Amino acid sequence: MFDEPAASTDLPSPRPGDAVDPAAPLAVRMRPRTLDEVVGQGHLLGPGAPLRRLVEGGPPASMLLYGPPGTGKTTLATLVAGATGRRFAQLSALSAGVKEVRAVIAEAAAALRRTGEQTVLFIDEVHRFSKTQQDSLLAAVENRTVILVGATTENPFFSVVSPLLSRSLVLQLHPLTPDEVGQLVDRAVTDPRGLDGTVQLAVPARAQVVALADGDGRRALTALEAAADGARSRAGGRVPDAGPVTVEVADVERAVDRAAVRYDRDGDQHYDVISAFIKSIRGSDVDAALHYLARMIEAGEDPRFIARRLMVHASEDIGMADPTALQAAVAAAQVVQLVGLPEARIGLAQATIHLATAPKSNAVVVAIDEAVADVRAGRAGGVPRHLRDGHYPGAAALGNARRYVYPPDTADGVPAQQYPPDELVGRDYFRPAGRGGERELAERLPRLRRAVRGGSSTPPVEQQ
Repeated sequence: MFDEPAASTDLPSPRPGDAVDPAAPLAVRMRPRTLDEVVGQGHLLGPGAPLRRLVEGGPPASMLLYGPPGTGKTTLATLVAGATGRRFAQLSALSAGVKEVRAVIAEAAAALRRTGEQTVLFIDEVHRFSKTQQDSLLAAVENRTVILVGATTENPFFSVVSPLLSRSLVLQLHPLTPDEVGQLVDRAVTDPRGLDGTVQLAVPARAQVVALADGDGRRALTALEAAADGARSRAGGRVPDAGPVTVEVADVERAVDRAAVRYDRDGDQHYDVISAFIKSIRGSDVDAALHYLARMIEAGEDPRFIARRLMVHASEDIGMADPTALQAAVAAAQVVQLVGLPEARIGLAQATIHLATAPKSNAVVVAIDEAVADVRAGRAGGVPRHLRDGHYPGAAALGNARRYVYPPDTADGVPAQQYPPDELVGRDYFRPAGRGGERELAERLPRLRRAVRGGSSTPPVEQQ
């Protein structure tokens, strides 16, 4: 499944038996002609799923297809039109304005009056339409002059006006899995519409094409086509009786100007590289950390996995020595979630640089691990009565919350009173390392502990 840039024109829906332009890009030639040829998006196309119901003659409904590039938004729109026998009109929000939208709607209304035929209007990059442009669609969508299929790579709940959202189904498309991309590649190699068996893919070359795709079917087929052309040129052109030309990793590298990265996401390389990445950050070698980050990104590692490791490292090896490290790691994870690659590589790099150059301390992880160990060892006595909940009937009779000192009502805000269970009084878990932000904590924390555990304080104020 793959998308093509939309143009302001009517397009026929692909059907089995349609002639294929041999000069068209491989991704266009291999566009699925039926639902059975679609790879991926099973949650939308399985039995009883909304999109399949529409294609198989269910009641017409406008929809917004939301997902990353190369996942099949244009393909599904043309299949909806073709399978239901409706006209298909296509606009791109990059080039069309209100005038073009109104013209297409007028043509759709005329066709509906003349032949009773409905029009499926596909708008690519619909999130780029202004509010006025989106509003111009409302009446036609409301009365079903057109069945709108809008495609967007942005979350429509943020980028599409509420009235249009309420009139449309929002269907999210997911990136293709490596297995699904592999199916597309294998089909393109053998299908008469594609490479028709003129080439064969070496196993490492196939793996490289799949990795390069990163869930984008169009990207995979574009890389495959370029690599196949390079392999034929290297072999001096195809000789009809000489059999297929083998596409090697070097052909893929030359075609996309990108070296293959030896990296098995399920094998030793996966664990070795992420280990080296974290150890380089821990060792404050920012340049090595960036190298391993780039290596993972180029090899197709899941950026969410990288972001999760950064968040763990920020608390485990930096902690309160630089409290902003965790904020930076969480922000990078949000960039991955909301923006995605390739732009998310910048946020991941920024967080990596922040963490690698931050002062290091494992005091946070040591503190929580020691506290957990005490709890597991049974050192979990009763909560002191003055700390217990006093907001329910009968709590006062039990002595709950009596003689609790409310810290803001004291002069220094740190009254002397017991907080831990009796058997843990005086137990120190957090021991600042004395580096970065923990240097100040190392000086301040002993004063806090002395005050809390019986140092000077203003007379207590009882709170219920």
